[in-house]
Amino acid sequence: MSGPRPVVLSGPSGAGKSTLLKRLLQEYSTVFGFSVSHTTRNPRPGEENGKDYYFVTREAMQRDIAAGDFIEHAEFSGNLYGTSKAAVQAVQAMNRICVLDVDLQGVRNIKKTDLHPLYICVQAPSLEVLEQRLRARDTETEESLVKRLATAKADMESSKEPGLFDLIIINDNLDKAYSTLKEALSEEIKKAQGIDCS
Repeated sequence: MSGPRPVVLSGPSGAGKSTLLKRLLQEYSTVFGFSVSHTTRNPRPGEENGKDYYFVTREAMQRDIAAGDFIEHAEFSGNLYGTSKAAVQAVQAMNRICVLDVDLQGVRNIKKTDLHPLYICVQAPSLEVLEQRLRARDTETEESLVKRLATAKADMESSKEPGLFDLIIINDNLDKAYSTLKEALSEEIKKAQGIDCS
C-alpha cells in the first residue's frame, strides 16, 4: 500500500496512550486520523458516539464481526471492543495516517492482516506508577482496577516478546515520551505531508 503506514498504539490503561495521542492529533491535525473503535460498553460521562467510540449493541457488533467487517476485536471486562475496516478506510480516504489504539490481543490480530502498520507500545515506568495513575482517574471500581492491573502486568511481560512491537516507549516523562513518539513517526509524517524523504 502506498502512502503513510497506519500506526498501532498499544499499552495498558493509564500508561498515557490517550494523552500522547491527543498531543499528536493537536500538533498534526491534518496528518493523523484516529480510527474510532466500536464497543458494547456504555459511554462514560462526556464521551460522544462516533468520536470516542461507536457505542453499539453486542448483537450488532457480533453480527458485523461474523460478516468479516472487523480488522480486530477483543472482549475486555465483559464488553466487546474492535476496529472496523470501514473506520480505517475512512481515515485513509482522507490521506491521513490512521492511528489504531488497541490492546495486545488486537495487536496479535492485526499481525495476521495485510495492514502492515508501525507497532508502538506505551508503558508506564512500573506497575506501581500505573496503579497510582488509574486510582487518580477515579473512574474504576476496585474490582475493575484489579482486572486492569492484572491485564497490564501480563501486557508488560508480553510486550517484551521479540518482534511484537517496533518501538516501546516508557512514559516516565510526558515530553520525552512525546518526542520519542514523534521521532518514530517522522518518516510517515513527512510522507503524509507530501515531503520528499529521499
